[in-house]
Amino acid sequence: MLPYALKGAIDSQFYFINTLSRSQDADTKLIRKTNLEILRKNTADTIKHLKGEIAKITEASSSSIATAKSLRDSVSTLEGELRVERDRTDSISFLGIDFQKSTYHTIVWVLICVFAIAFIASFFAFKKSKIDTVEHQKTVHELQDELQSFKKKSMEKEQLLKRQLLDEQLKRNS
Repeated sequence: MLPYALKGAIDSQFYFINTLSRSQDADTKLIRKTNLEILRKNTADTIKHLKGEIAKITEASSSSIATAKSLRDSVSTLEGELRVERDRTDSISFLGIDFQKSTYHTIVWVLICVFAIAFIASFFAFKKSKIDTVEHQKTVHELQDELQSFKKKSMEKEQLLKRQLLDEQLKRNS
């Protein structure tokens, strides 16, 4: 049966063996073979147990490293996919040409402004043409009225002259 002290930690077992052994002189101690064998066996068991724990920890560490590496790879893949999606959502394809959204919006607003300016310029040109047309029509009506009155006066003059001529011819003939 093992004493309690030979079941604890290796350091305490060495201390216990040291206290059990007899001193021969100041630097030498006599240790029983059985105690030494128990200590060797306990040390071998502890080393075997510690090696097993080291192997488990190493295995867990390597699996953790592999898991971390696969997670890093998956993060890299996801970052790449995210970059592609951002590029895709930040661009607009118009007439088969890819534009950045900001460039597309700028082009659209410039076109809207140009069309608005062209519309306003056309509207004012149309309005000016309309005013000019109305003025010209008034002038044409006035000129036609003048022409009609001139024709009427000319006709009256002509008739008056014809009558005078006829009267003069009658006077001469009579």
